[in-house]
Amino acid sequence: MQPTQTTPFDPQDFLKTVPHKPGVYRMLSATGEILYVGKAKDLRNRLASYFRGTIANSRTFAMVRQICQVEIALTNTEAEALLLESNLIKKHSPRYNILLKDGKGYPYIHISTEQAYPRIQFYRGSRKIPGQFFGPYPSVGAVHQALHLMKKLFRVRQCEDSYFANRSRPCLEYQIRRCSGPCVGLIGKDEYAQSIRHAVQFLQGRSQDVINELVQKMEAAAVTLQFEKAAEYRDLIESLRHISQQQYVSGSNGNVDVVAIHADSGIASVQVVTVRNGNNLGNHNFFPNLPDESAGAEEILAYFLAQYYLNHDVPGEILVSVLPEETEVLEEMLTLKQGRKVAIRQPQRGERSKWVELAVRNAEQALQMQLLSKAGMQQRLFALQEALGLADIPARMECFDISHTQGEATVASCVVFDLNGPAKSEYRRYNIEGIQPGDDYAAMHQALTRRFRRATANEGKLPDILFIDGGKGQVAQALDVLAELQVTGVDVVGVAKGEGRKPGLETLIIEQGNGRLVLPEYSKALHLIQQIRDEAHRFAITGHRARRRKARTQSPLEQIDGLGAKRRQVLLKQFGGLRAIERASAEELAKVPGISQELARRIYDFFNGEEN
Repeated sequence: MQPTQTTPFDPQDFLKTVPHKPGVYRMLSATGEILYVGKAKDLRNRLASYFRGTIANSRTFAMVRQICQVEIALTNTEAEALLLESNLIKKHSPRYNILLKDGKGYPYIHISTEQAYPRIQFYRGSRKIPGQFFGPYPSVGAVHQALHLMKKLFRVRQCEDSYFANRSRPCLEYQIRRCSGPCVGLIGKDEYAQSIRHAVQFLQGRSQDVINELVQKMEAAAVTLQFEKAAEYRDLIESLRHISQQQYVSGSNGNVDVVAIHADSGIASVQVVTVRNGNNLGNHNFFPNLPDESAGAEEILAYFLAQYYLNHDVPGEILVSVLPEETEVLEEMLTLKQGRKVAIRQPQRGERSKWVELAVRNAEQALQMQLLSKAGMQQRLFALQEALGLADIPARMECFDISHTQGEATVASCVVFDLNGPAKSEYRRYNIEGIQPGDDYAAMHQALTRRFRRATANEGKLPDILFIDGGKGQVAQALDVLAELQVTGVDVVGVAKGEGRKPGLETLIIEQGNGRLVLPEYSKALHLIQQIRDEAHRFAITGHRARRRKARTQSPLEQIDGLGAKRRQVLLKQFGGLRAIERASAEELAKVPGISQELARRIYDFFNGEEN
């Protein structure tokens, strides 16, 4: 480090002493506070950029005005500089750096395989004790969830050894079917070892091996007329299918982390999904402190990765939603830390791009929840009041949407938002009857008539704003209904989808359809409207699917082309029932013998296709 300055700081004199070498610099205030820590491939060129010309960035300008001293530390390579920079940021938390709030390292699941009746337990610490370790898991909650599944699926013990050794009768866990009672000899060693083997296979991501074995046992139990036992196997198969659907990541070789970022309204949400041995061990969300709202996703992600992996194991591959700044240098720094090759990639196609897309959606969802805090909700309501020119903040907002499949089982939804966000107890659905199939205008007219006729008859609550998911025609239906029923004081706003149905391109249709308003993508008012509209759409689709399913008397599987009786039977055996098939992904379906990728996609689309 350079010696502490005792004379007034002169940038030009200081720059003459700085070499053209890689290293780290620290900027200090008059009180000795570290304002900023940075690294550079060429220290002199990088530092000179702060002290010449006009600085357009207001954050940097404010920081430079406070600099009274700059300290530097030379390194051999830029990667070493990045590692040192991350450590210094972690240690000092400078005001003008992007900061990551972080906690402890990963916890694990431990199986004490050296015992006659092995125990599965939560574990954090040195992995030097005998047994098998699974993980690392991204959070304590993820471990507890996995342990709960172990009890539910395989009924293996998790109690302390001292408790286990002194039992004279089975405990409550046995009574509620969460343990097989090895402590009092209610299960033999061989059978218990089989349960442990299944648990290990599940934790290793080999759920399909467990399922294949259980299918054989189910068929054998049915042949020998042990129907209760066969039913137990069937239920276990269904549970395993459902859980492996959530955990499995196909095509994974080695360990992978998926890191996605979504920034909006001056807040960044970073989602980390941990994949180990083909298992998705769960996800964790972070909200880094941003000293500058204009910081780009690439810059934020670069700082995040450098700081996050200071206290976490670095996998061989990190998949990202956007490539961070100076990706190659960051890879070199992580390789240096871990002692083996680390690659950072942004997948563009295939399975891995789907993992990233899922992580992005989770990051968006976490950001929405953050924005839905009381403070965030109030800000968005103020913004909505200003955007629509309302006299008061809207205390009640309703949104209507229509859902059907080619006119079949049409359902209208009404969702309600108040000053605190979604008021789910006041959501309503309307089954639409007596209209021409596919006539969305007539469906909207009927749903609104039923809603407001009841309100006027019983002096019920009226919304301050009535949002309609649709354009000019749907807004006209709403205005006609309100006029017919002589309802006043309700502002009607249509939310017309933009080009390609992309979020942020919506057009608001005001009153008679003559007024149109396009809000900018960063508008808090638009974010609130989008959330209300999306919630109405979700609620309508859920109701429509339930109504459509109830209306059909034959098995839905019989309606799928190319799915004959034998394949239907295999599917039902492998998944344990129709409900599990309905919620399975195309990848899970394709793992069943006799089901091709094309047929799996056809089955998936049948149950999960897009409805209006």
